[in-house]
Amino acid sequence: MTTPDAPPGPLTVAAVQAEPVPGDLPGNTTTAARLVRQAADEGATLVVLPELFLPAYHPPALRADPAGTDLAADDGGRIDDPRLEPLRAAARDRRVVVVVGASVRHTDHRRTCSSVVLDRTGTAHAAYQKQHLWGPDEPELFTPGERGATLLVDGWRLGLGVCYDGCFPEHARAAAADRVHGYLCPSGYLTGSEHRRDLYYAARALDNTMYVAFANSVGGSDPWRFNGGAALYDPEGRPLVRADDDGEAVVVAVFDPVELVRVRSTHRMLADRRPDLGGERALLTA
Repeated sequence: MTTPDAPPGPLTVAAVQAEPVPGDLPGNTTTAARLVRQAADEGATLVVLPELFLPAYHPPALRADPAGTDLAADDGGRIDDPRLEPLRAAARDRRVVVVVGASVRHTDHRRTCSSVVLDRTGTAHAAYQKQHLWGPDEPELFTPGERGATLLVDGWRLGLGVCYDGCFPEHARAAAADRVHGYLCPSGYLTGSEHRRDLYYAARALDNTMYVAFANSVGGSDPWRFNGGAALYDPEGRPLVRADDDGEAVVVAVFDPVELVRVRSTHRMLADRRPDLGGERALLTA
């Protein structure tokens, strides 16, 4: 595996934590638009919001009202839903790229836990479908995705994941194999998972010497109470910035191509990895 060329310049990224209202897609879209504008005011050109933020990560609401909580995608993955207009306008007016979690219904009737990307024209695409479904509820509600996705923003190659995907080293490594510089993970971590929340995404950053953006919901009611901690990690796995465990927050940091090259020149795991080591193993008895 070879390391990629450096991106042409810095990228200012925001990770968001906020509390959506279960089942209220129009209201949550308006909240998302407000937070995107706030992030843009702080200099961000790419904004990442939590997993399933538009309908809220709340299985009872998702189960009770699929029509009200889903976004419909066409055969090409484009989403044309008038409820997205506030968010479209924020992306278009502020010239930012937005990654936000949603429940998406496809033309083949699959329902997926997706990352929706809005480009700088406000056009929305179902860009990535979560591949690893967590717990008893997600496999009941959703069909897992079958392929990864890389988002290109201002010369930065950014792998897309959703929450539980980031718990699997192979998922981020597959993104690294596609020559990414960063990894974007809208997530929904519940209260009590703080240790794992803070470990997984730092590890994925260091494993692959890449930047990581982690966005998370906050608040809610048990058993669906979320623990915030939105963060941006450098390629050595150190938090550039991290939000508190409660309260709405927008955290912003710069992904620096010079630092990316420095780290990858010093810590050469991607270049030195031997893909042949997964073969036959010796068995020793002591």
